[in-house]
Amino acid sequence: MNAGFCKRTILLAAVLFCVLPTATPLLAVPLVDDPNGFEGIPWGTSLAEMEQFARVEDAGRLEIYEQTKQAPALGTIPIDSIRFTTFGKKFGRVTVRYSGSETHERTLTYLQSKYGPLDRTPGQITVGPVKVYVWHGFHTEVALRFETGTDRGIIFFESLTLPEKLSDGTSATVF
Repeated sequence: MNAGFCKRTILLAAVLFCVLPTATPLLAVPLVDDPNGFEGIPWGTSLAEMEQFARVEDAGRLEIYEQTKQAPALGTIPIDSIRFTTFGKKFGRVTVRYSGSETHERTLTYLQSKYGPLDRTPGQITVGPVKVYVWHGFHTEVALRFETGTDRGIIFFESLTLPEKLSDGTSATVF
């Protein structure tokens, strides 16, 4: 094998390795109306002081809460679970789990009505056994992953600005 070919291949692999992780936000659909939080709760809020939440896990800087007074739902769609995560006591992520193709279709319709229609932007995987959809805003990112083989989905609603705020004056390993 040619030494020049090997060097070019290694260089190309190195460039792709460095560039692709930073390109991910560019491959997502723009979030039409960034809520800077979830369902009216702004990112950075302390959930410990809100009576509608109960802490279900505590791992030091990471705490996970669930709603206490209502069944898990995304809008009006019943789902399997919804968990609210705080980092350093500041609200920063929501994890939604659901099952069933019908729930997936309803969820996808709901998210498009709230955050904008999907298109054929590179990075959206809409065929095959795993479907991935991402909406990217200035403050918020919404990422949905649905596995057709198991009929299970997971959605992450995440603050994009909270990690920056938490790392100011703290260690580089906040997340």
